[in-house]
Amino acid sequence: MLNSDPAHDVFPGRQRYIEEQQFCSFGFSVTIDQFEYDGCDNCESYLQMKGNREMVYECTSSSFDGVIAMMSPEDSWVAKWQRIGNFKPGVYAVSVTGRLPPGVVRELKSRGVIYKSRDTAVKT
Repeated sequence: MLNSDPAHDVFPGRQRYIEEQQFCSFGFSVTIDQFEYDGCDNCESYLQMKGNREMVYECTSSSFDGVIAMMSPEDSWVAKWQRIGNFKPGVYAVSVTGRLPPGVVRELKSRGVIYKSRDTAVKT
């Protein structure tokens, strides 16, 4: 869960460098520092970004298109369409530019996790 300290929160428009996570596209108002401090609510067990700035840089992108605010993942047809129906409620990007590095993709595969790029401009 993201830090509940109001001083730690950043709202869109006040922060220039918001990031989207490339695996699950979570994080519309999340900064690099917040991903490093908190990890990702959906992917921490796979990507282990918490406390690992290098991994945060490898697994996030500041280039994304569209926004989805999801409150009830299990009831949302948009969540199913975007393949985020099993994720936590939150704000997600429709498309995140870039791909996870090959080494990270191999590690995910070795754990039985199938990576599908969130970049709609890239065919997987």
